[in-house]
Amino acid sequence: MTESSMHSMFERFSSGYYLGELYVEPHDGGRAVIQRADHEHVNEQLYADGTGVERLDAPIVMKVGGGHIPVGGDDGVPSGTLAIPRELADDGLPGTRHVLLADADRAETLLRWEGWEPFANA
Repeated sequence: MTESSMHSMFERFSSGYYLGELYVEPHDGGRAVIQRADHEHVNEQLYADGTGVERLDAPIVMKVGGGHIPVGGDDGVPSGTLAIPRELADDGLPGTRHVLLADADRAETLLRWEGWEPFANA
């Protein structure tokens, strides 16, 4: 997968979300993760506003099924895959799923509801 593939996998769906399809699998980690290079690229393309030094490691927010989850980056996850904690997985996983990716404004709002501060948390 090329550097821009992760972003190109998502299309504008609504005023607050992009729609894409990822392979979703359960894992034993405590948080949801995608491949680190994909994560940084999504952060840069969709979340950065181009002013000053910006974080590329901040969580992105995806909606899988009925819930929003903050997603980090991890080198051990294959590109195009979303690994979610087992306690969030349903019986239909692993498998390909439609995933909503929150845009920058929606993601910031959702993360703030969970207590995340842009420059304090990673």
